[in-house]
Amino acid sequence: MTREHTARHWIDGEWATSSETSESVNPATGDVIGTYTEADTAVGQAAIDAAARAFAESSWRVDPMVRAAALSHLADGYEARMGEVIDTLCEENGKLKGEAGFETHFILRALRFAAGLAVHPHGHVTDTAPGKQAMSIRQPVGVAGIIVPWNSPAYLCVRALAPALAAGCTAVVKMPGQAARTAALMSEILSSVPELPKGAVNVVIESGAEVASLLVDSPDVPVISYTGSTRTGRIIGQNAAAHFKRVGLELGGKTPHLVFADADLDAALATAVQSCTVFAGQFCMTGSRILVQREIAEEFTAALAARLESVRPGPAADPGSQMGPLIDKASVARVDGAVEAALAAGAKAIVRGGPSTAPELAGGAFYHPTLLSVSDSSLPIVQEETFGPVQTIQVFDTEEEAIALANDSEYGLSACVWSQDVNRPMRVARQLEAGLISINSWANLTVEFEEGGFKSSGVGRLGGLASVEDFLEYKQIVQDYAPAH
Repeated sequence: MTREHTARHWIDGEWATSSETSESVNPATGDVIGTYTEADTAVGQAAIDAAARAFAESSWRVDPMVRAAALSHLADGYEARMGEVIDTLCEENGKLKGEAGFETHFILRALRFAAGLAVHPHGHVTDTAPGKQAMSIRQPVGVAGIIVPWNSPAYLCVRALAPALAAGCTAVVKMPGQAARTAALMSEILSSVPELPKGAVNVVIESGAEVASLLVDSPDVPVISYTGSTRTGRIIGQNAAAHFKRVGLELGGKTPHLVFADADLDAALATAVQSCTVFAGQFCMTGSRILVQREIAEEFTAALAARLESVRPGPAADPGSQMGPLIDKASVARVDGAVEAALAAGAKAIVRGGPSTAPELAGGAFYHPTLLSVSDSSLPIVQEETFGPVQTIQVFDTEEEAIALANDSEYGLSACVWSQDVNRPMRVARQLEAGLISINSWANLTVEFEEGGFKSSGVGRLGGLASVEDFLEYKQIVQDYAPAH
């Protein structure tokens, strides 16, 4: 689907433009599919001002029933236009239709769960002595700055926005230029919700970081929620510290599959391939590290290689496509450079993959899956997030060695354990340094439970009851009163 108008910002309940425009490009074809207005600091400040006014002057922050209704109706709005959301992701984000459907199905669950959170009692009260009561109440902190990545923009925006609204915050959402048309469609859906006050949610689009930096630096934005790279997350954390801001960060990952000799190999192989090719490996939970027990290593490696070699990249418009493109050709060059560096450092190519040479895919940013055998965990290809369809494979002998290899990483977002033993998966899961452990599965997310990373994969949690924590402040109130005699 191609939206006919230039994608614009949504500020204070109105469409807004700016002087500079950029082009939206379909990464599967290289075709220009539209234009969008680029936000600058003036646009960003207008969005902050609108959110601050809505927080101060409307009843949004003190009316949980209105917030619950708004979130519920926002879910209805998304449900009514879900086909458009999916088509937009396929066209500007490069996802295959099934992958876009996988991303978007989380949106409705997140919004409806957050509608319940809006009226969930967050405080408590007790008598501390005769004639004295103490209470702890929770109040929204104010304007939330939400900085969204391009790789799963529809859901990852809602994942942070929903609990922020449930808590009573207003928001400025910074959407990336690569998701400009998703941003415009989201703004249309937001505009259909009658309970949302003008300025409660403001959406700006930019390909750079001018507005993102403004949100982090502004004293009028007390909380930042960011999903993206660890490198940028560190910068945000450092800069936000000047104002002692709340910062929620979901950052990079390097998900290992721990495949034990007693695993269901067919299930593990099918999922390992999927974990490399979904979103073309542009996913913070991409299964980029395969750790396999020695007894089955030769068999598993050969079977995995055969499956990866048979993966057919192509556009979403082709129903035979099995993997979509990278977001742009610069990413193709970056991923291939990382593979070349790994080979030069001693990794061995089991499946070389690489940039597609198929004439029919020449206009797109396609990259065939790659599998590298490694024995040195210190190689950058093992330690650093590749953000592409590249897997490394290492062999282990014992359970303890598998755990040590899996934990030998600065990242700790997710991990997978493959074993049919009744005890081993839970025993291993408790020792892995990661925020999500999928047993005999991969990226098995549950919106109603907390999600986030250990170590350099971030701080804070989204999803579950804890998702509102970054957006709420505690306040203790103590009252002396005359007791009845």
